[in-house]
Amino acid sequence: MSDPIELYYWPTPNGKKISIALHEMELPYSLNLVNIGAGDQFKPEFLKISPNNRMPAIIDPDGPDGEPVSVFESGAILQYLARKTGKFYGASERDRIEIEQWLMWQMGGLGPMAGQAHHFLKYAPSMDPPHDLPYAKNRYRNEVGRLYGVLDKRLADRDFVAGDYSIADMAIWPWAMGWEGQQQKIEDFPNMAAWLERVGARPAVKTGAEVGADARSNLQDDREAQKLLFSQGLKA
Repeated sequence: MSDPIELYYWPTPNGKKISIALHEMELPYSLNLVNIGAGDQFKPEFLKISPNNRMPAIIDPDGPDGEPVSVFESGAILQYLARKTGKFYGASERDRIEIEQWLMWQMGGLGPMAGQAHHFLKYAPSMDPPHDLPYAKNRYRNEVGRLYGVLDKRLADRDFVAGDYSIADMAIWPWAMGWEGQQQKIEDFPNMAAWLERVGARPAVKTGAEVGADARSNLQDDREAQKLLFSQGLKA
């Protein structure tokens, strides 16, 4: 049996994508918490595997050709793990095209827009001094609502976003679970609401989503964490 994958993680939506995937794919892993509120993401040893100072990242001791490999960026990690295991990545090239489209939709659309919504709706107004910016709040609230409309329409005639349950669902779910903090009305998106419950009922999703849950602080009250994160232009 190969050594476990080293997971560098903090319980944010991007981190939860990978903890969920590892449980879904039944891959053993060791957990390394990267406390982004304490600045762990800037430590030299972490920057060696994640030069963009973002978590999650992994080191797989049993990488290609049996040699260790490190991977950063949550979407790239999901694709790597799916290729490694042959799970949750479709059975054909057409399947993979569908999955990758929705994975990129999350990476380039929902994640950044929801992250900005969290920042301007929840965190910026609580900073010292407060930054309560109506234009930014409306801009990102509305764009997240538009994206959830796209997702809701997609789910009107299917159980999962790209055919069978896949890494695309694993990528989108942790962000979409934050709809309340993004000031959305879940009743406006009934198909998405049913999908959230469907995915959330999976045992591996329940377990993966709870990894490190006790470690995260409340950024709305943590001034030092706000300085570290937001002065560097980082999102949690």
